[in-house]
Amino acid sequence: MPTYRISILPGDGTGVEVIREAQRVLDTVADHSSLDFDFTEIPCGGKHYLSTGEEWPEGSYEICRDESDAILLGAIGWPGARTPNGDLAGGQVILGLRAGLDLYANVRPVRLYDGVQHKVHGSFQQVWDPHCVDMLLLRENTEGLYHSLLRRSADKAIGKDPWEPKNMDFPGLDGEVAWDPRPISASGSRRVIDMAFKLSDNRNGCPEDGTKRVTCVDKSNVTRGCQLFRKTYIEVSKKYPHIATDEAYIDAFTMWVVRQPEWFDVAVMPNMFGDIATDLASVLQGGMGMAPSGNIGLEHALFEPVHGSAPKHAGKGTVNPMAAILSAKMMLDWLSSTHSDPTASSAASAIENAVISTLNDGKKRTYDLGGHSSTSAVGIEISEKVSSSLREL
Repeated sequence: MPTYRISILPGDGTGVEVIREAQRVLDTVADHSSLDFDFTEIPCGGKHYLSTGEEWPEGSYEICRDESDAILLGAIGWPGARTPNGDLAGGQVILGLRAGLDLYANVRPVRLYDGVQHKVHGSFQQVWDPHCVDMLLLRENTEGLYHSLLRRSADKAIGKDPWEPKNMDFPGLDGEVAWDPRPISASGSRRVIDMAFKLSDNRNGCPEDGTKRVTCVDKSNVTRGCQLFRKTYIEVSKKYPHIATDEAYIDAFTMWVVRQPEWFDVAVMPNMFGDIATDLASVLQGGMGMAPSGNIGLEHALFEPVHGSAPKHAGKGTVNPMAAILSAKMMLDWLSSTHSDPTASSAASAIENAVISTLNDGKKRTYDLGGHSSTSAVGIEISEKVSSSLREL
């Protein structure tokens, strides 16, 4: 079996704490299976920048690009950490990797597990039937409103002078004006839309009735970029006549996805809309602490929990590590697919089953799920269940 080279980027705040537990689980996988991991930990982020003047050590980008089979990131962002041009310190890490490695699809599974309660109206209660929430949201990851920042970050990561868009006039606007270009290309849209249809083809359809369906989410009634995105969606959909199509404007989608989550299978959307809609959808699965994600390209992939660095919770050992652990599970699924490795797939299933078992037990829960357990207590519980599961294989 191969040894997978994994770059670990703990990053800032609670990212350090949750990645520690994800690595604990991966170490357990290595101890009880034929899989092996060669971890390279790279210090990075805003806090690292404040203490060293660098967002990550020189050569880190090249390690991630040339010496890694996959990347696992904790979180980026620390109060007061900004580069001289005003960009988020640490952006060179996550945004530079997204753009530089062409990680064009942000894939976020939204699944509600049994035993997860939601904090709605100030108290914990069961709101949705767990079987009603099981969808994939795909966000285009390299274009749109983030394009300029992504380009700047990627250029900094590889040592080039950062690219900046040329200035332009805005008739009718007076005084100081700040602006961001929002380029959306047919080629960039096509590849993420095509991935959405392929992922739907490999799923069991929407929870309501098993229909395989891809929903295009945009604002094509207003913006030209979204009009091109939807036009491309319609063209790509013709390659998959057996998969149902659906179109929604982003404002309506944010209502429908909460009101009727069981109707959705896969949804695909441009960059900024995807950033917002996927955070909203995390409420359906119990919050950010349950929301993993993957940034996928043709040759590289980076996996990270959705929740960010959460500085106000940092150092307390109370945050939920399940999003990070489930991100590691996604990483193993991706490695299994790209390396035709059934053992990695079995290990991924063992991790997910361990999370499900921990939730069903209800004994180890962090505060966001109505419990009082520590981050490490939950990580240890999941690791022990993974160990038991793999020993039985």
